[in-house]
Amino acid sequence: MIANLPVAGEVRTGYNRDLFPHWIDANNNGCNTRYEVLIAEATTRPSVGSGCTLSGGRWYSYYDGVTTTTPSGFDIDHMVPLAEAWDSGARSWTNSRRQAFANDLGDARSLVAVTASSNRSKGDRDPAEWTPSRDLCRYIGEWTAVKTRWRLTVDTAEKNALTSRAAGCSNVTLTVTHAF
Repeated sequence: MIANLPVAGEVRTGYNRDLFPHWIDANNNGCNTRYEVLIAEATTRPSVGSGCTLSGGRWYSYYDGVTTTTPSGFDIDHMVPLAEAWDSGARSWTNSRRQAFANDLGDARSLVAVTASSNRSKGDRDPAEWTPSRDLCRYIGEWTAVKTRWRLTVDTAEKNALTSRAAGCSNVTLTVTHAF
């Protein structure tokens, strides 16, 4: 799948995070995308109170191996950061497609609950510049699946990093449904 990722130069011109409306309540159940991911990824299911307050749950951040019972210490990471998506083709998308990307609950690999510190360490960097301290193969697979799902490009350094890092992983079959 990495070999099939199209290579193109990145363009950051015009990027603004606000061009990706995120943390919407798509199903009008009182829980926005952030909370939907926390509920879905809980290793111990939380109770959901009014205003989508979560209690009694447990979460695991695969980026750094941290477990918590306090969801406020976790961020929801866009596997492919919004700025990276912009650089890789989202700049030509409609606002509604960017919103769909930023709130993608249709593929569990698109958004991941991780510690705030690991998410901030990653920032908007791609795998040529940052990878998690744990579960590298999972990360490379998820990154590649999201890039494929949304038909985003990679730059040369990114593709080289994905290829070289994946060489140390066992082959797995990834199934991806294109978003559009």
